[in-house]
Amino acid sequence: MSKRDEYVEKMKSQLDNWNDALSKWEAKAKEAQTQMRPEYEKQRAEFYRLRDQGSEQIKRVQSAAGDAWMDLTRGADEAWAKMREAFEKAHSHFNK
Repeated sequence: MSKRDEYVEKMKSQLDNWNDALSKWEAKAKEAQTQMRPEYEKQRAEFYRLRDQGSEQIKRVQSAAGDAWMDLTRGADEAWAKMREAFEKAHSHFNK
């Protein structure tokens, strides 16, 4: 497996983990009190936005020609860091 493939697989695996957690949060939100739902929806929307950016970065890395994918990893890593931060914030909030 190439380094690019390893990098993409690592990103996809993390994205799958976050999507699983998000599904659990959605189930909790359905049972949540009315006053908590707006905050949940705000966090969820932000997480989905960042997730979509991360997915786009994965596609760019996968489709990059030659060694150009290595240049794209910086942007992908930055997007991933923002997503990780949003996930951790939401995780601490919704798993109280």
